[in-house]
Amino acid sequence: MDISPDPYAESIDPGVQCSNCEAVCCRLTVVLMPEDHVPDWLVEHDIRGLETLAKGDDGWCAALDPNTFRCTIYDERPAICRKYAMGSPSCRDERRKWRQVPTPIMLTS
Repeated sequence: MDISPDPYAESIDPGVQCSNCEAVCCRLTVVLMPEDHVPDWLVEHDIRGLETLAKGDDGWCAALDPNTFRCTIYDERPAICRKYAMGSPSCRDERRKWRQVPTPIMLTS
């Protein structure tokens, strides 16, 4: 039986750690699934009626402790948060976009 390696698992960069990140994944929209059980005060409904994890006025997940950048509901976090792999291609892409400095637009008269 030939078991092929998992290309996704192989694409994880072990050098990327949550401990040296600005928790940029905590700015992504998290759609809640029926099996997710987060406190009611953290549930919002988007314009399509989907339940999403609430965000603060600053755009960060409302469950994120602003002083420690740690999840306050870590043990009960939604399934999509559990599946979001540290160092995965999507993680690295979000970090890259967050750190990207916009290119100034030169105005000419």
